[in-house]
Amino acid sequence: MLSRASAVASCVSFAALLLAGQAAALELPLPPEGEDVVGQIQVVKAKYEDTFAALGETHDLGYLELVAANPGVDPWLPGEGTDIILPTRYILPPGPREGIVINLPEYRLYYYPKGEDVVHTFPLGIGREGWGSPVGNTRITAMISDPAWYPPQSIRDEHAADGDPLPKVVPPGADNPLGPYKMSLALPGYLIHGSNKKFGIGMRVSHGCFRMLNHNVLELARLVKVGTSVRIIDEPYKFGTSQGKIYLEAHTPLQDEDNHMTLMDKHAVVVNTLLKRDESAGVLQLDWEMVREIIAGEDGLPIQIAEQGQALASHEEQIF
Repeated sequence: MLSRASAVASCVSFAALLLAGQAAALELPLPPEGEDVVGQIQVVKAKYEDTFAALGETHDLGYLELVAANPGVDPWLPGEGTDIILPTRYILPPGPREGIVINLPEYRLYYYPKGEDVVHTFPLGIGREGWGSPVGNTRITAMISDPAWYPPQSIRDEHAADGDPLPKVVPPGADNPLGPYKMSLALPGYLIHGSNKKFGIGMRVSHGCFRMLNHNVLELARLVKVGTSVRIIDEPYKFGTSQGKIYLEAHTPLQDEDNHMTLMDKHAVVVNTLLKRDESAGVLQLDWEMVREIIAGEDGLPIQIAEQGQALASHEEQIF
């Protein structure tokens, strides 16, 4: 099988022929039953004034996913004419395809409208170190346009300690960190909301809430309603099938920033993730060398690791 670098180059080359210059679509058709991969990787030429933050806002991508997909490219000065990979191909998160699904290590939200064969996907800012976003099942309990912000005492204390005291109420407007819209969750204190800062979407920046680009949060608000289910997961490694092939998509585990997971630790997580899937029952032969490269690369791109219909190898022996 191809090396990881060759596999990525092959996908990018194909996508560039078909999609160069097109903006990323927020709405993607769902794949046939039993398949998991949506979208296509795209390539654009950077302009002189481009930054990854600006490209992310234009193409509905997060900052860190652009950095991961474009190793070696300066995110603040890519350089005019530089090819920029837009990682707009995704393995859908595991579990039911209903309501809202947030995958924390991916910094991304998926929404499945009931009765429609499409998925909408948006980048997110999530909770930073010490203020981690929760994992679990919840729902939207309220939706408010042009919200005021009532900073919790813990956040007011933090700002006061930094010499930046906050008022008890921040009214709607350009200085409001909730942006033009907020959706309250049944988890007390947690919101999905816009932002008064363009930078930070697709990063660990919040006090646990989920930040969106303002045009994205307004679009999501038009699609969902009070009662919409929200499932928050922590899945850095996603397996999926498409047209008889098995793919792996790897993101940096959130705990790696704090606990410094070794490559062996990450291999173990991948094996455990695989064992949860039907493929582990003896229907595929994985290219473990490719798997190791994908885990080390953590570029967030779905890369083929096997063909369906082959016998399963001894993964414990081959991956370590």
